[in-house]
Amino acid sequence: MPYLMDLSQNTVFGDRFLIFTMKILYFGAGFVGACSAVVNADSGHDVLVYDINHELVNNLSSLKKDKIEFSLHERGLGDLIIKNQSKIKFTFDLAEVEKFIDFTEAVFMCLPTPEKDNTGETSLIFYETATKTLGKILTKRNNNNQSQYVLLVNKSTVPVNMVNQMKEIMDKLGVKNFGVGSNPEFLVEGKAIEGSTRQDRVVVGAWNEKDFAIFRNIYSRFVSSSNTEYIEVNPLEAAASKLLANYILFNRLANCFDVVGRICEKFDDLNFENIRKVLITDKRIGEWGFYDSLFAGGSCFIKDARSLFYQLKSQGVNTDIIDSILTANQRQLDNFLARPKDELNFDWHGKTVGILGLAFKRDTNDIRNSSSLKVTEFLFDQNVAQIKAFDPIAGNNYLKYFANNKDVSKINLIDSEIKAISGVDVLIIATDWPQFRKLSDVIKNNLAKGAIIMDGRRILQNKYEELAEAGYNIIAVGSPVIKALKRENIKTLKQ
Repeated sequence: MPYLMDLSQNTVFGDRFLIFTMKILYFGAGFVGACSAVVNADSGHDVLVYDINHELVNNLSSLKKDKIEFSLHERGLGDLIIKNQSKIKFTFDLAEVEKFIDFTEAVFMCLPTPEKDNTGETSLIFYETATKTLGKILTKRNNNNQSQYVLLVNKSTVPVNMVNQMKEIMDKLGVKNFGVGSNPEFLVEGKAIEGSTRQDRVVVGAWNEKDFAIFRNIYSRFVSSSNTEYIEVNPLEAAASKLLANYILFNRLANCFDVVGRICEKFDDLNFENIRKVLITDKRIGEWGFYDSLFAGGSCFIKDARSLFYQLKSQGVNTDIIDSILTANQRQLDNFLARPKDELNFDWHGKTVGILGLAFKRDTNDIRNSSSLKVTEFLFDQNVAQIKAFDPIAGNNYLKYFANNKDVSKINLIDSEIKAISGVDVLIIATDWPQFRKLSDVIKNNLAKGAIIMDGRRILQNKYEELAEAGYNIIAVGSPVIKALKRENIKTLKQ
């Protein structure tokens, strides 16, 4: 039955909307699945989330904020799960899925879709396994009558024609009375809960009015919202839009690294922040993506660009532009790591290096495609003596990544910035954690004079002159090398 949900006391929303309570099943309890599921539970729907990862399910089910956010560090996730515990359940037991499925109206597929062997092709092993498992359960629903109509939704980032493949799998398994759709996720990792509750757009893809009506009920809080663009397209358009959106954003970053940042590195008297200000005041250009960094990592940009490359190549399309963006991103990191030798005649062999920041960006413990991984591999190749690594929350994931590496003993996971800074020959800032902006005094008190500071995020850019005066060599993305200054030779630095 429909009912009016009064959320005026709700700290997240504070609005009112008419919904039909639905039963929604999720396959996959990762970043996308868990965040989407709990927001739909908060909308009043009954939600079951299935995942094969027992540890993850147990932590998400614990109703303990620290355990929840240890597994998935998303601000607000723990609070929202605890608040909606009567509306959402996490499970690794398929028997619970089988009981829930009889009245399920929508199933969201939120599975890992990694790249296959750096080819750009999407590995569908997790997706296809889950789809077949789901299909067998669907054939048995309603005492094998399959009377309950169900919409199967791709929420993972998948190849453009994946909904067609899903339908083929279901048809072969004998699943009946179902529809297929697409509902890509455009959220920013680390801010997914905030983004889910105040979405600027919701994109749903379906083939018919019946399926669009299901989507509208799921997202009723957004359909009539003046702050949200609710967009209905077909499933292939929805899937393609996600890939293209990530590619365009990635393109912006790589262009900033490889052109804007590079010209500021090669010419004295060019300040990156001043150039940036001139550019972003042009409304046609806009602000997003105009910051310099040693590398654009994470789970989406690189993978999705390579996926587009592969899909277009398979259709006989020239993909030089996409390839050039991928190359520019890698060139940025290679250039950054080569600068100590090229510009300061520095030899890495036998040195101790500190890395500040291991996650691919702030506000997450996700290390997928993080620059810290590639930096560490470079340091292993250079035969450094020790790596002192620090991150507020991503340290365990970082160490786990290198667990089977022959050089893992060189990594010393540190529990504070001060310890990571003390006694190193080179300090590399790899993640844009806000607290790193305040480290200039800590550096001056703990880092040996003559050491190299490599700022891969320009996070200390207001302190470069002061640090050079204190006796440090500075290599920063978007700046020429700044050599340590003797006090009698100090002059105003041009960053």
